[in-house]
Amino acid sequence: MNNQGTRSKEETGMLTGMFRDRENTENAYRSLKERGYTDDEINVLMSEDTRNRYWGDDADNSELGNKALEGTGAGGAIGGTLGAILGGVAAIGTNLVIPGLGLVVAGPIAAALAGAGAGALTGGLAGALIGWGIPEERAKFYEGGIREGGTVLGVRPRTDEDADYFENEWRDNYNGEHIYR
Repeated sequence: MNNQGTRSKEETGMLTGMFRDRENTENAYRSLKERGYTDDEINVLMSEDTRNRYWGDDADNSELGNKALEGTGAGGAIGGTLGAILGGVAAIGTNLVIPGLGLVVAGPIAAALAGAGAGALTGGLAGALIGWGIPEERAKFYEGGIREGGTVLGVRPRTDEDADYFENEWRDNYNGEHIYR
């Protein structure tokens, strides 16, 4: 920690939370953007069904919807082997649509999964989340929540102040569940 009470991204853990509806997910996502976080810093994990239900028809009205729908105009789910999916999507810089698991993954976690190759998802979503540094119990909760229509947002807060802000904001104002940092 430096003298200003901040930590580098490498020293700061991932802050994650589960959201069960579009409005709260949008508001939590907006809270990240309003504090200056970019799409390259924000992780979004949801099922394809959730993406289609909440953002399929009117993504133009939503920054998060646009992020969730990146790349879908080129034929929806990307085909081929998992390794080709991960490598190809990382190369074009869009989100991952993983047909075998029915998942949409956007943000730095998508690049990490792509870099790890097909082996990263052999343990399913929970295995991928554990590999991203989320404890096993929390990863299993998130996996179940995503399958039930929830969305997980994650970010590496730049400062302790940001981490406290997001934790409180998500829990108190946006019905965030199992917020972990």
